[in-house]
Amino acid sequence: MNFLLEDIIKFRQDLHQIPELGLKEFKTQEYIINTLQSLGYSPKTICGTGVYLYLEGKDKTFCKAFRADMDALSITEGTDCSFKSKNNGFMHACGHDGHMATLLGFAKYLKTLPLYDCSILLIFQPAEEGPGGAKLICESGILELFSVKEIYSFHLFPELEEGVISTKAGPFFAQATEFDCKVIGKGGHGGMPHKTIDPLIPFTKIIDSYQSIISRNISPFNPAVVTVGKITGGTVRNIISDSIEFYGTIRAYSQRDTNDIIKRMSEIHRGVELGFNVKINDEFRVLYPPVINDSNLYNKFLKISNNFNFIQGEPLALAEDFSFYQEKIPGLFFLLGTKNIDKNFTSSLHSSTFNFDEKVLLEGVKLFAKLLEGEK
Repeated sequence: MNFLLEDIIKFRQDLHQIPELGLKEFKTQEYIINTLQSLGYSPKTICGTGVYLYLEGKDKTFCKAFRADMDALSITEGTDCSFKSKNNGFMHACGHDGHMATLLGFAKYLKTLPLYDCSILLIFQPAEEGPGGAKLICESGILELFSVKEIYSFHLFPELEEGVISTKAGPFFAQATEFDCKVIGKGGHGGMPHKTIDPLIPFTKIIDSYQSIISRNISPFNPAVVTVGKITGGTVRNIISDSIEFYGTIRAYSQRDTNDIIKRMSEIHRGVELGFNVKINDEFRVLYPPVINDSNLYNKFLKISNNFNFIQGEPLALAEDFSFYQEKIPGLFFLLGTKNIDKNFTSSLHSSTFNFDEKVLLEGVKLFAKLLEGEK
């Protein structure tokens, strides 16, 4: 794979300089199309800003798909690298530039193969960070059109040492749900609280009651999380606010657990309304399903895992729209470690200083190549 490294470095550094948000990846799309055309391919557009490349193999009824996400984040870059973002206020802080560079490198690698046993579909997918470009790809009918039977993808991960490959069978990433809530009372002077309905007191009861949902309503064998990450309310120290707003996330590994958590949160809100004479507005948005890795594909991977620095994965309360593909066809999702203390590549995903050594992307190409070689 070393003959690909120079190109992969260029792909990644070029893409890193043109970060764009989901469904607005116009320059990114143009770059991918031009690169694939320069390799002698005829890529097609999909879902507005997406790109796909279909390569027919000996078996037209069996196609393996490989996916890379394209979008960036609304983050001002904090690195001092020579190829930093030229789109001020936006950054590839989640490694999607590396994912695309890997898939482009894989496309170049495929040029060295005389013939493919199965057909191949490369998907450059927009809007993984939101609103869920994988769902749009699935709804386009492309998986059925090309008889896709398996799909693979990976994510760079700075919590793992550089070059380490990790995955597991079954639940891997959680289902993500967002909630927005507002406790509405009656404001007034802090010196005359009896003439107000202070929303702060019922708010604290709500947060306290949430703690019982995971510990007493969800099986101890089913991981789940309820986190309130943002709270707003009040204007000055001696005035009781009319309302308090709070925002958070739910993470679970099954639709049933997500539904149960939402149900209990809603019941807590109704009870607090009665107990404290307040009004509580709540909105829940179920986003991506959980990433459930196919057991058969995982077992096939184990047969080739000695080609990699592989460690068994554990469930993570992160979210990924790759799960939409897995609802339709068997899929396997991996993590590829980027942590390199010597080079100070230790910043977390979605950090303004996230960075990595491009040579690790060769492991991604190698992974895709070995998965392609695997038996049906």
